[in-house]
Amino acid sequence: MSNAAPPKPYLLNRDVWRSPLFVLGNFPNFDKSMTFGGGFTPDCVTKIQRNHFSTKSHQSKPMNSTKTNADGLLAAAKAGDLAKLGQLMEIYRDYLRLLARIEIGRKLQGKVDASDLVQEVFLDAHRQFPEFRGEVEGQFVQWLRRILAGTLARQLRHYMGTKARDIRLEVNMEADVDQSAAGFGMIPIDPHSSPSQQVNKAEQSLLVAQALASLSEDYQMVILLRHMEGLTFPQVADRMGKSLDSVEKLWLRGMAKLKKAFGDQP
Repeated sequence: MSNAAPPKPYLLNRDVWRSPLFVLGNFPNFDKSMTFGGGFTPDCVTKIQRNHFSTKSHQSKPMNSTKTNADGLLAAAKAGDLAKLGQLMEIYRDYLRLLARIEIGRKLQGKVDASDLVQEVFLDAHRQFPEFRGEVEGQFVQWLRRILAGTLARQLRHYMGTKARDIRLEVNMEADVDQSAAGFGMIPIDPHSSPSQQVNKAEQSLLVAQALASLSEDYQMVILLRHMEGLTFPQVADRMGKSLDSVEKLWLRGMAKLKKAFGDQP
């Protein structure tokens, strides 16, 4: 019997196959035993590329497609439909990516790619889903944030070593992620452009995050730095490597585009 170690796992490149969860949910005969430690092995990647590869880009579904739709997907997933679980998670891809990007910027200084980290969150969520006891969208989103916090904590331990061995790290990270999520709702959006005058703060945070994710990277960054990090315009200019005048104009255009994107949501 060979004593060789199992192949080193790695996550599929997002440009090749954006959601490994899509594979698990849409190809029920796929050999799930070929995964180790949260990633796909090289053999697994080869099998996907040979049998199921598609060059068609994958677009996240609109987060606000309707709360009823999210609850319906959740009910179907709890009934055992893995494809619906994949569709449900895709609704929150941009939301989780923005949260990951904020925490990576604060604590990991760009050492981790936010999109790759979200893929890892999806894989962990898929494995842990049988333990999920929630019934509605809000509980599911909170559960995803908790998994994101745990994934960020593991990355922080990996890169920071003994500096990140505090047993309270997961708890603190979860609090930070929740605070950032609440911060989306604090970005000043014209209330008259709201898709619903009745949305609660948690729902508005989701809607703002989705609208923000539709903007270009520069618009996202200037808004996140100004409103989520609380930086002054000179500080934002320094962080982005731009002039103060260009940053102020970028922020004005970005906020206008954000309000329009938020108002265009059904």
